[in-house]
Amino acid sequence: MSTPTGPPAPPGGPAVLAVAVEHARRGVRLQVALRWVLVVFVALTVAFVPPAHSLVTCAVIAACYAVFALAVAVWVHRGGDRAIRLAWIALLGDLVVLAALTLLTGVATPQSWTSDVLITGFLLLPVLAATQLRPRVCAAVVVPTVVVYLVASIATREANQEPWSSLLLRAVIAAGVAAGCIGLSRIQRSRVEQIGGLVQTRGELLAELGDLEERERTSLSEHLHDGALQYVLAARMDLDDARDSADPEAFDRLDRALTETSRLLRSTVAELHPAVLAKAGLPAAVRELAATAGARGGFTADVRADGWPSDLRTTADPLLHRTARELLANVAEHARARTAHVTLTFADGRAGLVVADDGVGLGPDAAGPGGGHIGLASHAVRIEAAGGRLRIGPGPSSGTVVAVDVPADPA
Repeated sequence: MSTPTGPPAPPGGPAVLAVAVEHARRGVRLQVALRWVLVVFVALTVAFVPPAHSLVTCAVIAACYAVFALAVAVWVHRGGDRAIRLAWIALLGDLVVLAALTLLTGVATPQSWTSDVLITGFLLLPVLAATQLRPRVCAAVVVPTVVVYLVASIATREANQEPWSSLLLRAVIAAGVAAGCIGLSRIQRSRVEQIGGLVQTRGELLAELGDLEERERTSLSEHLHDGALQYVLAARMDLDDARDSADPEAFDRLDRALTETSRLLRSTVAELHPAVLAKAGLPAAVRELAATAGARGGFTADVRADGWPSDLRTTADPLLHRTARELLANVAEHARARTAHVTLTFADGRAGLVVADDGVGLGPDAAGPGGGHIGLASHAVRIEAAGGRLRIGPGPSSGTVVAVDVPADPA
């Protein structure tokens, strides 16, 4: 049977590995502490339930075991990560000591109770192995422990005059404890990986948070500079022409420029603070977002809200509006799409938002840790916190389909 000695390698990157190593270090510390329970158990057994023969040999073995436990504790304390990775090997030393004492006291001195007491110490070894975050390593310890426990029980059965039924029942209990410890090790490993994934996601979000405000400022500045400001400058030039020549066409151009400036400013203000969301409802607010994003990205956008009553206001409206803005902005900036379709639905206390485009597409992990789309990742976290779900998939022929489903109560 192979006995893996490498370090844990959970998926997810350095943050997950760091969490796994820290929890592994705690587990090894617990293992070192519990070993002293076993050392005291062996010493007290030899002292208060001594064998009729070979007492000196048993005392020497118990003393050497105490020295071994001390050496392992010092090695783990000073050995760093390498000691953490290899500390499980010391469990095989525990197994050898218990097996030697049990066989020595059970076969050589059958008239004593020493082996009957010592054999119960085998049940602590699977618990020590369960402190590992590697189920394979745990199995590499507990399987030999159960085998040696059974062999020792059989070897001392005749001397102790124990019936086979009793021996087999004890073996079943030992196997059950071993299986439970392997399962516990797997559960602990899974929890550590989940915690590590959350730590990594948090780190990525915090790393991007510092740049988020600057990007928003830059985007707003470009929007105003390339849109409303250009119309204002053109209107100023037309106003100068109108003053000099009183040309009616100059006044017409001035009117168009000011009208377009007003539209662009309203659009920008609506993105920053969507008053239309409360006044006209989510479908109207999303139509404004779609029109603005379509004009910016050069694609045609339509909004279908047949499944959303026009007078409906829900608790999920702000979240869905922010998500729609992020998704449409991604279509405008990255998708190189020709068309985009937005669908809003509400039924049975749940609100739905679907944004589909025919662009270049996104990967299914775009909203996850390390997906490279911090906006999608942050919105996915908000949606999950609200009890909903954000799913990303490919379109029927090309592009991307993003579906959002969240619980919503009428407001």
